[in-house]
Amino acid sequence: MKNNLERIFVMRNIGIAGQVIVIFFVHRVLGIELPLVPMASAVLLLAIANFGTRLRLRHEFPVTEAELFFQLLIDVSILTFQLYLSGGSTNPFVSLYLIPLIISAAALSRIFTWVMAALTISCYTLLMSYFEPLHQQTFKLHIFAMWMTFVFSTMLIAFFVVRMGESIRERDRLLARAREDSLRDERIVALGTLAAGAAHELGTPLATMSLLCEEMEAMHSQQEDLAEDLAMLSAQIENCKRIITGLLASAGEARSEGGRLVRADMFMEKVIGQWTLMRPAAIHHYRRQDGEIPSIFAEQTLSQAILNLLNNAADASPECVEVDLGWGEDEIRIEIRDRGAGLTPEAAEKAGSLYFSTKPEGKGLGIGLFLANASIERLGGSIRIFNRMEGGAVTLVTLPTAS
Repeated sequence: MKNNLERIFVMRNIGIAGQVIVIFFVHRVLGIELPLVPMASAVLLLAIANFGTRLRLRHEFPVTEAELFFQLLIDVSILTFQLYLSGGSTNPFVSLYLIPLIISAAALSRIFTWVMAALTISCYTLLMSYFEPLHQQTFKLHIFAMWMTFVFSTMLIAFFVVRMGESIRERDRLLARAREDSLRDERIVALGTLAAGAAHELGTPLATMSLLCEEMEAMHSQQEDLAEDLAMLSAQIENCKRIITGLLASAGEARSEGGRLVRADMFMEKVIGQWTLMRPAAIHHYRRQDGEIPSIFAEQTLSQAILNLLNNAADASPECVEVDLGWGEDEIRIEIRDRGAGLTPEAAEKAGSLYFSTKPEGKGLGIGLFLANASIERLGGSIRIFNRMEGGAVTLVTLPTAS
């Protein structure tokens, strides 16, 4: 509503200037006698009202429909008074009554619009019987004034309705985005509840597996090949326990409680180090930009999001995963490239949706990318996935820098 009030303020300024020009032209150039004092007083009163509107726009409290209707009521009242002094319904500017009516129809509810319609019809009807007649008015002048009114009304209506349409489309877009975010948050909460329950249930079997690995390592310490395999298995079990412990520790944490400021390169080196333990067979190349390194707000969910994206790249091409860290004035860019088969148009469009996976059937549910996208968006960043010209896919993560 505040945007609509701002547009009424602009249109009213145009109307005030138009009234001054028309009154001067008719009285001085055409020599038609007009009641200048009351007409000038009406213009001054409208200017004072618009100055009050300007002061009102400086305040942050919201504009109501009733307030907007009252603003239009001021315009109708001043217009009626000016028409009364200058020929009533015979004045070619009488069609200006359509402007507040159209604004009301575009910006206000049905009840206010019907009240405005009844009011403008009543004013027009009364002006057919009660008015101060104009003398020395020619038919050609009347036709010219009607043309001027049409042009003026058309320009103002186009200005207001186009801007109103843009506002409505923007509001609908924001509402649709809010509904999508709400639905995504509900799914994340459901997944979080399931993950927390699964983490508790997995604790016991992992502890049992860890104990059995220790016993088998002690029993087969003389067999080097088997001992190496058991050591790797034990390390993977410990990694699973660490992930579950981190999941339970970070569950329900707020952003301000669950993270801290770290240098972007230190954060990435730590994440890649964790990922190397999880995927020791994957071959990766890590590079970072030269120069002063900005800080990033690092938390458990962000680390897990990057790990999910690295795992996706390794699933697509375990023989080569390239990671580049770069930054600009107010953003940090993490680019993850693989040399897999790339994305189909459908996959590129639906990537990040829950239960849609780019992997072969039975190999993934798309939950990792969905959660990564949600976590990074919550931190003010974005994920964009696109194909490389030389083959494979690129996952570009953009995050805001932190001071």
